[in-house]
Amino acid sequence: MNRRILTLVAALIPVLVLGVVGSVLTVPFVALGPGPTFNTLGEVDGKEVVDVKGAQLDPTTGHLNMTTVAVRDRLSIFEAFGFWASGKHGLVPRAEVYPPGVSRDEIDKSNQQEFKDSEGNAEVAALHYLNLPTVVLLRKVSDDGPANGVLRAGDELVSVNGAPVTVPKDVVTAVSSQAPGSSLTVVYRRDNAEQTATLTLGTRPDDATKGYLGVTPGEGARPPMRVAFNLADIGGPSAGLMFSLALIDKLTPGPLDGGKFVAGTGTIDGDGKVGPIGGIQYKMMAAREAGAETFLVPAANCNEAAQRTPDGLRLVKVESLTGAVQSLNELTAGKDTVSCR
Repeated sequence: MNRRILTLVAALIPVLVLGVVGSVLTVPFVALGPGPTFNTLGEVDGKEVVDVKGAQLDPTTGHLNMTTVAVRDRLSIFEAFGFWASGKHGLVPRAEVYPPGVSRDEIDKSNQQEFKDSEGNAEVAALHYLNLPTVVLLRKVSDDGPANGVLRAGDELVSVNGAPVTVPKDVVTAVSSQAPGSSLTVVYRRDNAEQTATLTLGTRPDDATKGYLGVTPGEGARPPMRVAFNLADIGGPSAGLMFSLALIDKLTPGPLDGGKFVAGTGTIDGDGKVGPIGGIQYKMMAAREAGAETFLVPAANCNEAAQRTPDGLRLVKVESLTGAVQSLNELTAGKDTVSCR
């Protein structure tokens, strides 16, 4: 009996060790897979994803869903194997997502800033497409700049040193043309009230001969119209296209999506150019699982997308915001549009 017990114990020890190691030891890979998808025409936590105030809005129906990629980190051997075997996830070296020498916090902040920038670009691209007037707004006020404590993000800049401000470049030019220590008079509008501030310029970090104010100017809707985007805990720039389309849909007659379920992805700049993104196969998968029938694909991602298209999902090739709107109008009218296939 003792010999049998010893033999059983000897046989179980390697199994137990493998189980512990496989459950505890992490691998240098992350799993990528389908992430959450959000209807940019809908609400999240009781707030409009794309919230427009001070303008006449047209009712919207259907879906214009933005899509995301889920990243799962610090995987055990068993977890990594499980994700790989699922067929819905891919494993990539961790260093590709979290480069060595860069903290997780730094990467998260960078992703959040990219997302914030994509919101601003989406607003400007939509306003330009609709030929609506824009003003220069402060997108960011640095903690270490002379403007900190005086100017705020969201302030509308009217003039700098007496010169009218019509585009963001006007601010950059006015500040950089002055030497550090110079006084700068800024007229700005906050809460519909015009105010004036005189600031002493600091030294630009990359050029000691030029003044530094510590602000990031951008474009935005002219008051009383205001646009806000209400999605938290999302990173990266790839929601830009869908944000722009949602804003256009709310400001123009008729449903842009034809009342159907459209999803997509793509970066966008202020001129409406649509750029490529990563993880296209996982975004398409998430969209199809959510019920999407049509997926807007950046032109640069078309080849990859065509090779991994989920069944029942129509791909539409997109190079610009204007092209995306045109393609959606064609689909609504029952016409053929440019596909990735």
